[in-house]
Amino acid sequence: MNTLRASLMSAFVAGSLCLASAEAPKGDAVVGSETRTATVTKIDHKTREVTLKAADGEEFSFVAGDDVKNFAQVKKGDVVTATYVEALAYEVKKGGSAPSAQVAVGGGRAEAGQKPAGAVARQTTVTVTITAIDPGVPSVTFKGPAGNTRTIKVKHPEKLQGVSVGDTVEITYTEALAITVETAPKK
Repeated sequence: MNTLRASLMSAFVAGSLCLASAEAPKGDAVVGSETRTATVTKIDHKTREVTLKAADGEEFSFVAGDDVKNFAQVKKGDVVTATYVEALAYEVKKGGSAPSAQVAVGGGRAEAGQKPAGAVARQTTVTVTITAIDPGVPSVTFKGPAGNTRTIKVKHPEKLQGVSVGDTVEITYTEALAITVETAPKK
């Protein structure tokens, strides 16, 4: 793994886990990720059309926009790696504040002359107010910042212990995508 890829992936993971604040969300969290690689099988630098072939043999083509910097560095045989990460975290707060929503977006890309690479992350934090709890189902109903209500089933009913109507829940959803291009392996 080259230095650029390592530094981009480090920034990507750190940024995706706590993009909007200096402090990572507290409470429970679920994180998932998926990485895919494909090989450049055709490239037309004039039209910017690229064809990639995945490990399963599926091929797909696209036109790289002008925002893809360092496009001239990409050659047939190069390996493109894309990693997608998403995380959902929540924290129940006693009492709490009025429902609200915030969105933060960040990203970066490779420096001039390097292989194309970039990462982008978006984090949405919503505060909702618990309006009803039904331990029999078990479920929780909450009211969001737009005044909408929603009832969800609770997967782990034991986590309802100590939770009351009027408490707020801060929910943070983060998603991020990192893409790198590496030189074709030598045969």
